[in-house]
Amino acid sequence: MSVIEAIILGIIQGLSEFLPISSTAHLTLAGKLMNVVPVDHPEHWTAFIAVIQLGTLMSILIYFGKEIVLITSEFLRDNLRLRLKYSEQSHNSKLGWLIAVGTIPIVIIGLSFKDIIEGALTKNLYVISGSLILFAIILAISEKVADHKREIKDLTIKDSLLIGLAQSFALIPGASRSGTTITGGLFVGLKRSDAARYSFLLSIPSVLASGLLELYNSLKYLDASMAVNIVVATLAAAISGYLAIDFLIKYLKKHSTFIFIYYRIILGIVILIFILSKFIQP
Repeated sequence: MSVIEAIILGIIQGLSEFLPISSTAHLTLAGKLMNVVPVDHPEHWTAFIAVIQLGTLMSILIYFGKEIVLITSEFLRDNLRLRLKYSEQSHNSKLGWLIAVGTIPIVIIGLSFKDIIEGALTKNLYVISGSLILFAIILAISEKVADHKREIKDLTIKDSLLIGLAQSFALIPGASRSGTTITGGLFVGLKRSDAARYSFLLSIPSVLASGLLELYNSLKYLDASMAVNIVVATLAAAISGYLAIDFLIKYLKKHSTFIFIYYRIILGIVILIFILSKFIQP
């Protein structure tokens, strides 16, 4: 892998992690088309992806830095020092609870189906193309039935659980973490931009946990020859991720998600054509 290829992959990771189009789909497809996935040592590719994923986490922490500090400090104040009832807590403290409760489903499902999630289907392009199309259709349905009136401050514990359940579908390759959580947010009536904002905040615990776990499991496969590529790819992922977050939140204040829905369906069909024509291996 060259430095240019590493930068390209980092940009793809950053953009596709936060736009509702699936980072797994894009990195898997790009890796196969660029022929940078070593056949004899696929674990090196897994290790590379695990590290640059932390670059996208960095972009969330920077973008929402002030909010994260407020949520954490007010959550600790209201629950540990003041010991207030939930109904009496500040908005930021309640948001801390909503994020915690919304993370529960993906933790339970992720641990329960760990072997399947990490199995052979994880990078299978048939699965990815099917997920791209299926979850695009579900997102389209949520767009049609949603009220688009509620804000994050209107969310309840039940809403956070439902959105958390939606996030757990992101364990299916090609589904997209931001795509499934935005879909869940729309189904409970959130405005599009609020659904995206809550999606990003909700992703922090799961992305941090899964990223660190994958990094720990992959450390033995990292070597000095990969250092430069990993650094530039991680930085590219962080910068492009930050821009993707800012773009999506602003875009969804005035537009629907249909541009991403159409893109997902087209990409899913293109991948199937590539597979059937034997241009790439599934």
